[in-house]
Amino acid sequence: MKKYELIGSPNSDGLRRVRNLDGKMGGWIESEANLSHEGSSWVADNAKVSGFAQVSGDAQVSGFAQVSGNSWVFGKAKVSGFAQVSGNSWVFGKAKVSDNAKVSGDAKVSDDAWVSDDAQVLGDAQVFGNAKVSGDAWVSRNAEVSVDAWVFGKAKVSDDAQVSGKAKVSDDAQVSGFAQVSGNSWVFGKAKVSDNAKVSGDAKVSGDAKVSGFAQVSDDAWVSDNAKVSGDAWVSYNAKVSDDAWVSDSAQVSDDAQVSGNSWVFGKAQVSGDAQVSGFAQVSDNAQVYGKAVISYEARVSGNAKVSGDSWVSGKLLV
Repeated sequence: MKKYELIGSPNSDGLRRVRNLDGKMGGWIESEANLSHEGSSWVADNAKVSGFAQVSGDAQVSGFAQVSGNSWVFGKAKVSGFAQVSGNSWVFGKAKVSDNAKVSGDAKVSDDAWVSDDAQVLGDAQVFGNAKVSGDAWVSRNAEVSVDAWVFGKAKVSDDAQVSGKAKVSDDAQVSGFAQVSGNSWVFGKAKVSDNAKVSGDAKVSGDAKVSGFAQVSDDAWVSDNAKVSGDAWVSYNAKVSDDAWVSDSAQVSDDAQVSGNSWVFGKAQVSGDAQVSGFAQVSDNAQVYGKAVISYEARVSGNAKVSGDSWVSGKLLV
């Protein structure tokens, strides 16, 4: 049984208005293939559905929204405002696409996800769970944003990257490659997380910091400013890496340790406890710095050396 009829002549876009059997006027469609006669799906206001696009189930398209191409809006999904859904994309479940948001390519937005403002989801990207993408953010290629994650500001999540849990990616931050951002972590500023890197727990990556390779930043650790964490390095617990510091190779910085300045921790070195490495200092090889030790200026700690307690190594000393 039909639930609506097409009225009037096609407009300049080849679309005709719909009217339900109770006389309520709806939006515009190109043919009856665009809007199912089953369920409570509806195209309202000045919304337009064209091409081979379909609206079915209990989905609602309203405002000045446009659904085109081979896209499909179904389930209890809502597309409103000036939003655009195009290409081969799907919006389903209880997902919402609103404001000036765009979903295109082969992208999928599902469950209770919400794409709003001027955000874009494109390529083969997927946004699902209770995830949100807003502001001018982009989620593209094969990227996934799920669970309660939020991507906003001008942030970009691309390639095969995954943002999940209650993680946030904001401002001008970028998450790419096969990187994973999860837990309650936050990547913001102009920070970049790439390759196979992981940011988890309550960790933060901010400023112009870069986390790459197979590096991990976890727990309550914070990597900020122009700092870099690369290779198989791991920054964990309450550790902080800041300024222009670099932690690389298989090095580990943990506990309440701080690595700052232009210092470099590399090899299989470990910096832990309340230790501090600053200035142009370097800790390398299998060296261990722990306790409340301080390595500063241009000091070098290498080999199998261990510096602990309240030790202070500075100047151009070699240990």
